[in-house]
Amino acid sequence: MAHFYLDESLAAQLSAAGEEAGAVVALQGADARHAVTVARVRSGESLRLGDGAGLVLHGTVTEADPAAVALRVERVERHERPAPRILLAQALAKGDRDELAVQAATELGVGGVIPWQAARSVSRWEGPKVAKGVARWQSIVREASKQSLRPWLPEVEQLASTRELAARASGAVMFVLDTAGERPLTALTAADLGERDLVLVVGPEGGIADAELAELEAAGAHRVRLGDTVLRTSTAGPAAIALLNAALGRW
Repeated sequence: MAHFYLDESLAAQLSAAGEEAGAVVALQGADARHAVTVARVRSGESLRLGDGAGLVLHGTVTEADPAAVALRVERVERHERPAPRILLAQALAKGDRDELAVQAATELGVGGVIPWQAARSVSRWEGPKVAKGVARWQSIVREASKQSLRPWLPEVEQLASTRELAARASGAVMFVLDTAGERPLTALTAADLGERDLVLVVGPEGGIADAELAELEAAGAHRVRLGDTVLRTSTAGPAAIALLNAALGRW
């Protein structure tokens, strides 16, 4: 399988080159260095490049240098963004559990990630840690997107409070994962989901506080359950995304 790399400048490069088939574009920066020094990409090999916004180029490497890898384009694919988007509002968690959730969610097709500072989050992003945490999640999303060959790069949004999260319920269909929820997520159909963005809210290790549940429900969120067992915060979101993919007919 040909390696897959992301470079946000590909659309502009392809436009400037004119004809799509036969055009030469360049992979630059850290991905070019990784391709040559780690993946050992060489001239004559097949490679796939994407811009993270639906464009995927298939072609052959004509020059392999750590500064830039040149690719002669043989085929161009343009993928529409999946709609509705599935967004994961992931509560900050201790250790790497929130990062594991973000990684798996990306591989499973999440459309975006919202870091959530929940009341019971042991991990706290404050001051300079906010920008550092967002950047860390962006890096995880980028690497997981390359691994899973995703044409669209999910967006990592800014850190959200519970109030900011609740404000999104009016413009989306929001589901709060809760073991006490009366309706199972498996009972939802494509008709139930509709066409608006779907927001999955996953709490931290200690669960979602009662006051937060009340605030989210008052804003229009729906409490749903996955099953009779309690999943870790690192696995609940990805499991729910898999079920939504099936309900939407994507799997």
